[in-house]
Amino acid sequence: MRGAACLALALMLAGCAGGQSLLSDASTPAPESMNGRWVLSAPNGPPCGMNFAGSAGALTGTISPEGGCPERFYLSRRWAIGESGLTITDDDNNVLATMTFSGGQFSGASASGTPVKLSR
Repeated sequence: MRGAACLALALMLAGCAGGQSLLSDASTPAPESMNGRWVLSAPNGPPCGMNFAGSAGALTGTISPEGGCPERFYLSRRWAIGESGLTITDDDNNVLATMTFSGGQFSGASASGTPVKLSR
């Protein structure tokens, strides 16, 4: 009986450890580290400086693009981190891109499907 209880407990704990979210990796920056200048890049387009701001520990904040951004990223106004990664939206809350964090940068696709990267 005692062995079965230990086995059940071990399986439950293993199940909890296996369900990591996209942002639970130790290499993912804490939300407060989103603050500051990031560079957005896309194929066949110029890189674009974007200034991210938000209160410490927040999962959302604002963006001020510097100009010369590819596609509609000059309209970037908000960022949010959730289970699906980083989402960038405009003033009307239209999604401009969704990205995940890996290897020190965010990568994903714009709303039109163009690959995009966001790095320091």
